[in-house]
Amino acid sequence: MSCDKDPKKIKEMFDEISPYYDQMNNKISLGTHYLIKILAIKKLGIKPRSTILDLCCGTGDFSKIISKISPKTKVIGLDISENMLKLAKNKNPKMCFLKGDCTELAFKDNEFDYITIGFGLRNIQNRSQALSEIYRTLKTDGKFLHLDFGNSKFIGKIFDILVPIIVKFSGKNSDNYKYLLQSKNEFPTPDELISEFETHGFKYISKQDYLFGIISAQIMKK
Repeated sequence: MSCDKDPKKIKEMFDEISPYYDQMNNKISLGTHYLIKILAIKKLGIKPRSTILDLCCGTGDFSKIISKISPKTKVIGLDISENMLKLAKNKNPKMCFLKGDCTELAFKDNEFDYITIGFGLRNIQNRSQALSEIYRTLKTDGKFLHLDFGNSKFIGKIFDILVPIIVKFSGKNSDNYKYLLQSKNEFPTPDELISEFETHGFKYISKQDYLFGIISAQIMKK
């Protein structure tokens, strides 16, 4: 059975888990997720005075990292969950965060030098439309960074066992994390994603795996 990715349900789920989202990410990743995000963003080689759109920004980790690595940039974070955006604004009070849908971006064509999405594309019902919107709003020669789970089957199975245990001992809603595991396991592999990105017009630049392939970053160019 495929995951139910109805936008309303996804929004409600992330609104619900927002108070403990960062805490659980730290537990599940053993504190490595933030470092991986830093390493992936550094691969972009962001130039000063660039304009960057951080999609599915969640609590604002990517946006915060980008602003630290390249402070002379304009970063806009966008997410469907109001509760996640509130946390992002608390973390980054001087930055711009907007509520929005990745499949209907309220931006003009060729507006951004870079577009990033970390652990979010997997939750979008109409992934093809989201990729079309990313391509439309990215400048010619602009870069697109996607970061999410990779293709490590053996370690992935260990992850599938450990997450329910961590969630149980943390006293959180296990249904939300069952969705996490199911969506991870149904998501295309990094190589499959690269092919999918290319069908939307993107050109391949690089792929980088982290934690023995548990996490993977792909960088594409318009």
